[in-house]
Amino acid sequence: MSTKVPQNSTDQEIDIFQLSKSIGNFFDRINSSVFRSIQFFVKSWIVVLILLVLGFGLGWYLDSNKKSFQNQVIVTPNFGSVDYLYSKIDLIQAKIASGDTIFLKNVVGISHPKAIKKIEIKPVADVYKFIEDKEQNFELIKLMAEVGEVKKVLEDNVTSKNYTFHTISFVSNKLTNEKDVVEPLLKYLNSSEYFNKIQKIGYKNMEQQIAQNDTIIAQIDNVLSGFSKNVKNGPKNDKLVYYNENTQLNDIIKTKQYLITDQGKNRLKLVSFDKTIKEINATLNINDNKITNGNFKFLFPILFVFIFVLISLFSKFYKKQHTLHYSKTI
Repeated sequence: MSTKVPQNSTDQEIDIFQLSKSIGNFFDRINSSVFRSIQFFVKSWIVVLILLVLGFGLGWYLDSNKKSFQNQVIVTPNFGSVDYLYSKIDLIQAKIASGDTIFLKNVVGISHPKAIKKIEIKPVADVYKFIEDKEQNFELIKLMAEVGEVKKVLEDNVTSKNYTFHTISFVSNKLTNEKDVVEPLLKYLNSSEYFNKIQKIGYKNMEQQIAQNDTIIAQIDNVLSGFSKNVKNGPKNDKLVYYNENTQLNDIIKTKQYLITDQGKNRLKLVSFDKTIKEINATLNINDNKITNGNFKFLFPILFVFIFVLISLFSKFYKKQHTLHYSKTI
């Protein structure tokens, strides 16, 4: 056994020596690669400098002309004008895509149509308001949910178009304001002769309904006041129970409560009934924080140099393989 120990020790020393040599060779190759890379850039510094300048210049130009801002306008379509609203927004988007600036400027009224790059409309999903005091809407969602996922049902066009609020979103390549885009856009959307007539009638009907409800509430108050007087003027006897099957006092009180609630809703509706497409809120010039926004002047120089390095490596590889190929044939 003693004769094998020196042999194992020698083998271990050889393994350690080979491992150390391999590690040394690995770092030598790294140093050699780093040196060749530095040498490549030193030899090609003029080309690299030109590419950096060109990339920075092109990137700066694109950064100054390709800014992107998100703009949102929340609206509520009244008098059954949802489909009309969506069709108008789709028409404007089609005109933007085809570059029809004449239509956008003369018909829609946008001052700088080239600044608008995209427009779309989506519903503001509010299922609770959708089913609020509307049993038929609740039953509709239950029925549709039985044959599909609830999320898909809520996002389906049939359901989503019946939401109260909708968001018109458009992308611009420069800062904008309500006077240049939002006001002419809403004026265009409210230019339908048919819906203008419907709006006038609907507004007048709502005013009449509010006035009529006020009259009915006043009449109910008179009835309740008269009943209260009768009770006060009647014989005072703790054991006396008043009952009149024709009065139906409980129904009258419930009717008054319903009318008061309805009046509150009607007055809120009247605020938005002055227009077919009523603007609720506008949020403009939200900076679109994409990774490329404002960074082209840094990305393009790196890209140009990277492409130059790839072309140089490919050229070197091709020449080497070409020389080996013809040396073998000779």
